[in-house]
Amino acid sequence: MLVVQDLRVTFSLDGCSSIRALDGVSFALERGGAVGVVGETGAGKTTLARALLGLHPPECVRGSIRLDGRELIGLSEEEWRAVRWRRIALVVQSVGTALDPVYRVGEQIAEPMRFHLGLSPAKAWARAEELARRVGLEPRHLRAYPHQLSGGEKQRALLAMALGCDPEVLVLDEPTSGQDVLSRARLLNLLEGLRRERGTALLVVSHDLGAVARLTEEVAVLYAGKLVEVGPTEAVFGDPRHPYTWGLLHSYPDMDTARDLRSIRGLPPDPAHPPAGCRFHPRCTQTVEQCRHEEPPLVEVAGRRVACHLGGLQTLLRAESLRKAFLVENGTSRGRLEAIQDVSLEIREGEVVALVGETGSGKTTLGRMLVGLLSPDGGRIILEGRDLAAVRGDERRWLSRRVQLIPQDPFDAVSPRMTVAQIVREPLDIQGIGTPPEREERVRRALEAVGLPTDPTFLSQRAHELSGGQLQRVVIARALVLEPKLLIADEPVAMLDPSEQARVMNLLKEIQVERGLAMLLISHDLALVRKVADRILVMHKGRIVEEGPGSQIVTRPTHEHTRALVESAPRLGKK
Repeated sequence: MLVVQDLRVTFSLDGCSSIRALDGVSFALERGGAVGVVGETGAGKTTLARALLGLHPPECVRGSIRLDGRELIGLSEEEWRAVRWRRIALVVQSVGTALDPVYRVGEQIAEPMRFHLGLSPAKAWARAEELARRVGLEPRHLRAYPHQLSGGEKQRALLAMALGCDPEVLVLDEPTSGQDVLSRARLLNLLEGLRRERGTALLVVSHDLGAVARLTEEVAVLYAGKLVEVGPTEAVFGDPRHPYTWGLLHSYPDMDTARDLRSIRGLPPDPAHPPAGCRFHPRCTQTVEQCRHEEPPLVEVAGRRVACHLGGLQTLLRAESLRKAFLVENGTSRGRLEAIQDVSLEIREGEVVALVGETGSGKTTLGRMLVGLLSPDGGRIILEGRDLAAVRGDERRWLSRRVQLIPQDPFDAVSPRMTVAQIVREPLDIQGIGTPPEREERVRRALEAVGLPTDPTFLSQRAHELSGGQLQRVVIARALVLEPKLLIADEPVAMLDPSEQARVMNLLKEIQVERGLAMLLISHDLALVRKVADRILVMHKGRIVEEGPGSQIVTRPTHEHTRALVESAPRLGKK
């Protein structure tokens, strides 16, 4: 019913520069269907909503908006009046300015029905009362002035006003903002009922991803005025393919999510001066040179359209059917210990995966294989598309920098003869990277990143002169100095007190987000990893016995060993 093609909205600033608020947006809305538009503040969501009702100056809008085959762009203001309210209605976000402060709320709800439907004042008021009840308002709200209503009540009044003329398309700009959870639930029920009873099509423009997930079948993700992912809501939200969509979903507070919130690194671009190429590339964890110069088109990927030169979120490391056995002596006899048995896993760009299990389950052995300190007896390790067993020479040395280990015991991991400066600089010395002054600068930056001083006194200290927390930070700086893409953190806080554990884990999370790193967090502490992990893998006797989102593993474990880990996790209460 509604087809938007190559929609562009450009606002002139000072005659010399302009803002491309929307740049080539295309989507379709079926009769009685529901499409969501999501993105950060400034992405262009409200600009899109207003463009669909002709509320921008005509010279600012280019492209096509067709309603039942009729082109809306280029209509005169009088022609637009026949479309607004009756065919397309908008519930605006800015409730504070949308209602006239000198008229009662009921009069403003009734006004469109009097103007567009020709209803008498009495009939329009009666209809306003009916609509008010439907959206959860009482007669007293109709007699009140806007300043006497809360923000949520004003939002419901605007919805009642938009419904007055029975529009075919309802454009909702942040419909749940300002609503408490119960009012929000009633509103969503009402909107679902409208679709069932009247066949009203919905365009839901919102940062409330939960509301979009509930109301819509299709979702379009906007970033800096451009679409980056479009597809079925369940597919896009369940398995996001664009790095921006992935970051957006991981920033959303969800009752099913056990981990802490994680923001997207960096800030949205200046709309007057967007970056060349892919507009998301300055914040993306997988940027390549092409991203900096060429705009990616929307192409089909896994049942949706994604604007990414790499085809969407990449798998950074993939392990396939890994096996590892050790010879062990038992008195006078020898045997084989199958430490790793047919283990497969994937770690995506920027993802935190936790590997949990009891002592002796094979976690550390698996981590040491992934970082290249142990060779597998069978299977493959694919890092950034390259089979580690097949690469040699300079390429192997380069790949070895991409994965770095944070060991469990920092005192056992560093030489007591070396100073802090030597400990952090050693990987650069081994790899032969940079001149001596360049190495010193990289050491300084790595130490600053982990919150440690860089004065000569601290740089000259040795391991035994540092606290456990300080030495753990030095070891983290050592892992960061080669600028890796993946950290293998093996029980990184197991030897620290709870306060220092919290500080180090918060530091690791901050570094991981800001540098766009992926991380495999190896731990036996399920209570700890559930706060940081996107996915959890449960290991038992050398095998992965269960994996899934952190919330699923913690609240709905299926394997008996996982249930035992959950039941044994530390709690402050008695139960």
